[in-house]
Amino acid sequence: LDEGRRLEQERVQLEEVVREAVETARTVDPDRPIELELDHAAVLGDHERLRQIVDNLLANARLHTPPGTHISVRLMRDDGTALIEVEDSGPGMRAAEVDRVFERFYRSDGSRSRETGGVGLGLSIVAAVARAHGGSVGASSEPGAGAAFRITLPLA
Repeated sequence: LDEGRRLEQERVQLEEVVREAVETARTVDPDRPIELELDHAAVLGDHERLRQIVDNLLANARLHTPPGTHISVRLMRDDGTALIEVEDSGPGMRAAEVDRVFERFYRSDGSRSRETGGVGLGLSIVAAVARAHGGSVGASSEPGAGAAFRITLPLA
């Protein structure tokens, strides 16, 4: 995206993208309970990049929560938009962390090693790809109460 490469502009059935990403997450972490709720929603965009951002949200939830922590994934339609939400019941984040999670290279826990904590690009990629599709991102969390990440995209 930084290099100005164009995204594909084709009709994408988001329920297929989300279902594929959840199936992959279940394969990678078969002991993790992942609940899935899907509505039908089509957007114009790049299937592979949309899949990447759902994969990133799921990887983020798996990485930053203890094994076995419940994850809920929802795709809903609301007033001309599609809403993808990935919510976990993990340790959550402080407000200051929530405000920065979509920044490049931001890692909420400085003590994490690169092997276990990543380099801080996953959520910034989510934000960039969502914006490139005319959408937006958001997050909410409280310490001890899990975290929720949302992507909003215009319907086709």
